[in-house]
Amino acid sequence: MLMKKKSLVIALAFVSVNAAFSQSTTKKRKLIWSDEFNYTGLPDSSKWGYEEGHIRNNESEYYTKARKENAYVANGMLTITGRKEQYPNKAYKAGSNNWQQQDSLAAYTSVALITLNKKHFTYWRIEVRAKIPKGLGVWPAVLMLGVDRGLVRWPYCGEIDIMEFVGHDSNHIHGTIHYADTTAKREHTSSGNKIEVTQPYNDFHIYSLEWNSNSLDIYFDDSLYHHFDVNKATYKNDNPFRKPFYLLLNLALGGAWGGRIDDAVLPQQYQIDYVRVYK
Repeated sequence: MLMKKKSLVIALAFVSVNAAFSQSTTKKRKLIWSDEFNYTGLPDSSKWGYEEGHIRNNESEYYTKARKENAYVANGMLTITGRKEQYPNKAYKAGSNNWQQQDSLAAYTSVALITLNKKHFTYWRIEVRAKIPKGLGVWPAVLMLGVDRGLVRWPYCGEIDIMEFVGHDSNHIHGTIHYADTTAKREHTSSGNKIEVTQPYNDFHIYSLEWNSNSLDIYFDDSLYHHFDVNKATYKNDNPFRKPFYLLLNLALGGAWGGRIDDAVLPQQYQIDYVRVYK
């Protein structure tokens, strides 16, 4: 999500081959961590923290912290809401040209929930059952970032985009791996794909990742649509995808890839039924 490159739609024949395998292996796995959202109130603070402020990609939303108007759990569901509203920018600095600091009031709000310093993951199957929002400017995601991001910077920490959707490309779901370019000709490279889905926002779907020391496989429901060889990300005898990552659930608005926001569609809700991690 920190950067995005265009990807190609793969053949459905390739997708269908992997469906039976996905179903059978998931049933055999042991559930080791989850949030079923079977409570009422703010997201469980023992499992989830927050990003706060204007974070990346020149996005328009301000991520708020522990605010029920933007993230609330009820009726077995986490609902993340993107809103058009004015909200004080804690980072504001008068006269600054920095996009994160130049406005005293943000024009939009949303939430980015993270498991950083609460739960980290390496070599698991992660499933998120969710219903995404729709409309120009929405940019929901399920992604993972390397725990050492603060030390080594992005993209050296690695990034796994398990699901991204942008409202201006309304019939595709994207999955992308970001990492440092091993050729050293540029700092960042990526490996991604997209799968065509008619109106994916009209129902709940399962977005999942199968991760081991050799590969990363991204699924939409039971369809595998992107495979990545972890060895490709080895850089100076190091590989981010053999280290712990944390999970991030967010709804961005606008920005470098989200594009123009249609205020008329707001507020929009990103609903998460559950998050499950299997060994």
